[in-house]
Amino acid sequence: MKTAKTIFVSLVVIVAVLGLAELGIPLNKMDRQLIEASKNDDPAKVQQLLKAGANVDSQDLRGRTALLVAVADNHIEVARLLIEAGANVNKQDRILDSPLLLAGAEGTLEILNLILKANPDFSLYNRYGGTPLIPACERGHVEVVRTLLKTDVDINHVNHLGWTALMEAIVLSDGGPKHQEIVQLLVDANADVNIADNDEVTPLQHAERKGFNEIAQILESVSAR
Repeated sequence: MKTAKTIFVSLVVIVAVLGLAELGIPLNKMDRQLIEASKNDDPAKVQQLLKAGANVDSQDLRGRTALLVAVADNHIEVARLLIEAGANVNKQDRILDSPLLLAGAEGTLEILNLILKANPDFSLYNRYGGTPLIPACERGHVEVVRTLLKTDVDINHVNHLGWTALMEAIVLSDGGPKHQEIVQLLVDANADVNIADNDEVTPLQHAERKGFNEIAQILESVSAR
């Protein structure tokens, strides 16, 4: 007959297991190994584990899938194998990063192109309420910006801070050549140059205040206010 202590311990174990499962921790050994192989940039091991039945979308404690880990570390071949195996390119982790959102922020162009072929969901936003385009503009990832502007990404989306991609290319940049090129790309793609921030300050006004003369000239060329 089970004692009260034994029953209590059993309940604790069950609750813990259920809690871990809810958190997305891969309890299966192969699933854990798949995420580790992705982190270690080991395509052969990834392929072996997938063939053996590992869950391509299993998540670790942080909610990261093997694909999200590959994006973070720019492991291109591993990402390709995972996507070809049907990895969910829209699965978000605990801080709301998805493969698409993280690729934009990290500037991993080759992996971004692989993700785009899998028809990602552009209605998903990161923890700042932003698209993959916004951090790409902020961080000066010119080719990533160029690529994203050919997709269904909302060029005028406003994040939780009240900033568009254009605004972040100005407010959070040094105004150098990369950001000048990005501003030009956004203007050429018909971005709304007059969307102000939460304080009603426009992109042009920010550029002028920061002394970004080249960016100000680009904006003035399309009658920005």
